[in-house]
Amino acid sequence: MNHLIVRGRLVVLDPKGKSYIYGSEEQPYVTVRVHRQVALFKILFNPSLGIPEAYMDGDLTVEKGSLYDFLDFMAQNLAVAGPSFLMRFWEKLGYLLRGFMQYNPIVRSRKHVEHHYDLTRDFYQLFLDDDMQYSCAYFLGPDDDIDMAQMQKKDHLASKLLLKSGLKVLDIGSGWGGLGIYLAKKERVDVTGLTLSQEQYKVAEDRAMASGLSEKVRFRLRDYREETEIYDRIVSVGMFEHVGVPYYEDFFRAISGGLRSDGVALLHTIGRTHGPGVTHPFIRKYIFPGGYIPALSEIIPVVEQTGLIITDIEVLRLHYAETLRAWRQRLLKNWRCAASLQDDRFCRMWEYYLAASEVCFRYLGLVVFQIQLAKRIDIVPFTRDYIS
Repeated sequence: MNHLIVRGRLVVLDPKGKSYIYGSEEQPYVTVRVHRQVALFKILFNPSLGIPEAYMDGDLTVEKGSLYDFLDFMAQNLAVAGPSFLMRFWEKLGYLLRGFMQYNPIVRSRKHVEHHYDLTRDFYQLFLDDDMQYSCAYFLGPDDDIDMAQMQKKDHLASKLLLKSGLKVLDIGSGWGGLGIYLAKKERVDVTGLTLSQEQYKVAEDRAMASGLSEKVRFRLRDYREETEIYDRIVSVGMFEHVGVPYYEDFFRAISGGLRSDGVALLHTIGRTHGPGVTHPFIRKYIFPGGYIPALSEIIPVVEQTGLIITDIEVLRLHYAETLRAWRQRLLKNWRCAASLQDDRFCRMWEYYLAASEVCFRYLGLVVFQIQLAKRIDIVPFTRDYIS
């Protein structure tokens, strides 16, 4: 801890009430209390997992400040001081085992998706925008709310896809159907969405029917590796994080094989700026089993082997931090309703997930990559003026 706290002051109260003070600067100032000795041992042994589990179980509380203040404080210090010996040890061990952790054949992928996405629609509606977009929004100004920013994200994606009436579009990882329905309505294209979530599939189908677009947009409970049709456009938003490095070649070959010679594809994924890494143990265990956030250096070589040309890459930096901030604030506002659907421990888990993810986008090298792909060099315009 003395190595880690290089700015501000952290006060830790142990189960006996004894205080430990780290850092010398008065601001920022955060105080946390650990209520049980067993939680303290777990934190000392593996802080990356011990701290979130202690917070979930009520064994760690923030006495001065909020959970976000504590995680923001720790992330800023970690960004400057670097990880401790124990943190580096667990990260190296995780890197050695990440092939096993990212073992995602179709059957296992379905189970991983069910773990996260087959929660009730009512829960997600408590913190998402009205269209239930569960991926990074696109903020054009400080006054944009989450609904406006998500609409701007859909417009941004549509412009990069160079859509025109009558095209066939495949949406890999179609969520609750919002993007597919939006594209079919706005651009008059024919959309097929793929999802492995039973809950998302039901909601998406109901929404397509209610919008009167069931003949233009449909959803299938199908893995991307099972799709055989050919499309003019392929888009995937917030799904690539579930693929896993061992399956990147399968993923891009599926795109290459399913895309017409004059087609355009667009991949929107969270990414790392500091090179390959490992999935945080809390995220892997409780939030996204089997998931992994890639570095560009892990994506580009595979794309180059699969007959696709990269025609544009955009890096969205703090957009996801602002998105997560809006989600977290909405969850806190609707805590009682969320706890009635799940329980307080579950809500603390999600609060930690949203807050920790936000600080990672602010200080610890997470961004969003939008990678545009084609099979021919002349399909996309010479300049980026067409992108809204």
